[in-house]
Amino acid sequence: MTAREYEEHLAPNRYFDRLFDTEAVKILPGEYYVTRRETLIVTVLGSCIAVCLRDRDSGVGGMNHFMLPGSGDENGPASTSARYGSYAMEVLINHLLKLGADRRRFEAKIFGGGKVLKDFHYSNIGERNAEFVLKFLDMERIPIAAQDLLDIYPRKVYFFPSSGRVLVKKLKEMHNSTIVDREMEYSLRLRKAKVEGDVELF
Repeated sequence: MTAREYEEHLAPNRYFDRLFDTEAVKILPGEYYVTRRETLIVTVLGSCIAVCLRDRDSGVGGMNHFMLPGSGDENGPASTSARYGSYAMEVLINHLLKLGADRRRFEAKIFGGGKVLKDFHYSNIGERNAEFVLKFLDMERIPIAAQDLLDIYPRKVYFFPSSGRVLVKKLKEMHNSTIVDREMEYSLRLRKAKVEGDVELF
């Protein structure tokens, strides 16, 4: 399998972005993408978190899009909920390493955790997601180069891994409930999943 085929396997939602005149990949909740090519990675966040992670020197980079499930023991780094977040992060890190990234040169930019699920049972899900990712990166000693967390608005994130550039657009006027509906479905799916041994989310 070539590097290009390997990358395409991770993200089926490929398109050409006319605004930025480049190849692009859109990732949805529970997905991730890594690349060493000139590719734009795009996602839309509500309560979820996206971590843009890259090797500062080589430009190998990627993004994930995840949420902690709203069930299980919520306390401590080994909680059921935290295991899902840790899995999402380790998948991203491991695939970056497979493409030649050096963990010693990692830098992260993190986004999301908005309070957009107003009527959802776990109204603080965005805060818990943000708290988790900050603790995880601190424990792994991965420096945070930029962050835009919490607030009440969804965000659209554009990440250019080769340069590390990130553009964030806050969606202050939502004309439909697509983002909220998608995240509620994703969160409910996580809560119903059993965590036994290795976590399988993707």
